[in-house]
Amino acid sequence: MNLVIDIGNTQTKVAIFDHDKLIKQWKDDRSRPFRPTGVQIKEYSHFILSTVTENSQVELHTTKEKTPDIRLNYTTPLPIKNKYKTPKTLGNDRLANAVGATVIFPQKNVLVIDLGTCIKYDFIDKNKNYFGGAISPGLQMRFSALNHFTAKLPLIKSSKKFTLTGNSTEQSILSGVQNGMILEVNGMIEQYKKKYKDLKVILTGGDAPFFADLLKSSIFAAPNLTLQGLNEILNYNVSKK
Repeated sequence: MNLVIDIGNTQTKVAIFDHDKLIKQWKDDRSRPFRPTGVQIKEYSHFILSTVTENSQVELHTTKEKTPDIRLNYTTPLPIKNKYKTPKTLGNDRLANAVGATVIFPQKNVLVIDLGTCIKYDFIDKNKNYFGGAISPGLQMRFSALNHFTAKLPLIKSSKKFTLTGNSTEQSILSGVQNGMILEVNGMIEQYKKKYKDLKVILTGGDAPFFADLLKSSIFAAPNLTLQGLNEILNYNVSKK
């Protein structure tokens, strides 16, 4: 049994895998100390830890019982070829998503779109070459920026009730932010489709459910992609021992 822990910008996610099968998962807000109830690390055969920064602290009742088999960083051996020019600056979540994409769509060109705190686009080709992608502000970041950098615009929340032409300040912000994101994502997909044949697109991240039905392309939803990728990296390294 594998224990997978992923500490992101806003949440900590934990998953238990039996080889490639996801058995259980849960998450917690990063604003609170992370103490997953009932986790006894010594009970798991293997353990991988991924954090957004090297200084992230994990508060576990059983930290002293077992250190991670893998604490993911840019030197970790991978089942893909990393062609990123600055691997040391590459986020663990992007790397894990790329690996997870090869599990879902082996020997395919895949574009992963992670709609979270930021929008992250990551491309990996059919030969398991990871090249990178793009990063732009996520949904809440865009709403927050309009409020923070202006004197009068209010901070609002996303809503499925929005139009092209907003007839109020709130509706105008919804139109600009949400239609802007939809156009951006659809446009990025179209550009990749022009360049790569038989492209598969995977949508993941916290805001993926909100946008899944609003995008015009055929997209595979994979809410647990990062966890799947981390588990694959763990299995790969264990198999090499």
